[in-house]
Amino acid sequence: MLAGYPSNFAWYREIAPKFIEMVEDNSDGNLQINVMGPDVVPAFEQLQPVQAGAFDLLFTHPAYHSGTTAVGLSLDAIDVDPVKRREEGIIDYIDEHYQERGLKLISAPSTGTKGFRFYLRDPISGEPGLEGRRIRGTVSYHSMIEELGGSPVNMPVTDIYTSLQRGVIDGAAWGLTGASDLQWHEVVDYMTDPVFGQVGVMIFMNLDRWNSLDSDAQEALIEAGKQIEIDSVAHFDALQKKEAEFLTENGVEITSFSESESQAHERLWSEGVWKVAEEQSGENARKLREMAKSADMTY
Repeated sequence: MLAGYPSNFAWYREIAPKFIEMVEDNSDGNLQINVMGPDVVPAFEQLQPVQAGAFDLLFTHPAYHSGTTAVGLSLDAIDVDPVKRREEGIIDYIDEHYQERGLKLISAPSTGTKGFRFYLRDPISGEPGLEGRRIRGTVSYHSMIEELGGSPVNMPVTDIYTSLQRGVIDGAAWGLTGASDLQWHEVVDYMTDPVFGQVGVMIFMNLDRWNSLDSDAQEALIEAGKQIEIDSVAHFDALQKKEAEFLTENGVEITSFSESESQAHERLWSEGVWKVAEEQSGENARKLREMAKSADMTY
């Protein structure tokens, strides 16, 4: 397995080892997974070597390959309900899309019921709340950052701490876990309210490798994938609470957007993700959005 995150990072640490253990248990030890991280292949360059079969599996966030397809990214605009996502055919649709690109979607675990907030050097003082600020964010956030008055900056995780410390950026859009791992409480003084959106990772397998497995091995992987989707939501909700408490204890204060901007957060997030997805993946993303809207799971 090629992983887009180092082994000590929360999104990897709290999902991948549990998934791997489930796969081994489900297969009576016949399937074992070894992991290599972004030190082997940079996170934004990992899709192609898995497509090519240089690696069997990929643990990633779909924003990292949105230049190839943004259909996977669309899932971050769809409500977190693992069972309903599968019952409504949303996971199957995304899986079929990636199979056309040589990949099998094994699992799409979410990192909690809600996903994000902004981490800022200075408090919000007016409206728009991010006016004049340079905010780090992947393409998922860009539209929302702009709607809130900021200027988005795309940079890898490894550069954020130093950029915050030096004032190169004024803040960062990020998940509700992981900021403590990255020691951001040393370089930001504020975290924003409300939290918004949802975020998940994806586990893919090279399609040829998947097709070479017998049905028992395939079932071991899929059942582990389904279970980790369910387990991860409550697990990360608890981690998010602990993370917020840690940051507060270490001097990071809450700063709030205006009431009108707070009420618009979910819509701005969802519409921003769909904008990126539809610009990049056209009808494929639009069809997925129609499915999710019909299920009352998105804007």
